[in-house]
Amino acid sequence: MNINITGHHIEVTPAIHDYVVNKLDRVIRHFDHVTSVHVILSVEKLKQKAEVILHVRGKDITASAEGADLYASIDAMEDKLDRQVLKHKEKSSDHSYDKRAAAE
Repeated sequence: MNINITGHHIEVTPAIHDYVVNKLDRVIRHFDHVTSVHVILSVEKLKQKAEVILHVRGKDITASAEGADLYASIDAMEDKLDRQVLKHKEKSSDHSYDKRAAAE
């Protein structure tokens, strides 16, 4: 899996990089079919914004959050992404084929 973290008008320090990777580990543990992750951290005046694009097989899942604190924005973005990944996982597992129901 490929994790790409970029910053717009902000330098991505090793502390921020490690924080983002640790937060994404929780999401990735829920779903095994993640191929790549692209995180964009940006600063616009007093707003700190965190965006993520998660590439899974057959779909791209995106989430973004903004606030006054960058770490709070990363936390909110990770929560949104986690809910979307769980929903996608449930949808993909609900489409199972039941042989006994088809035989009746």
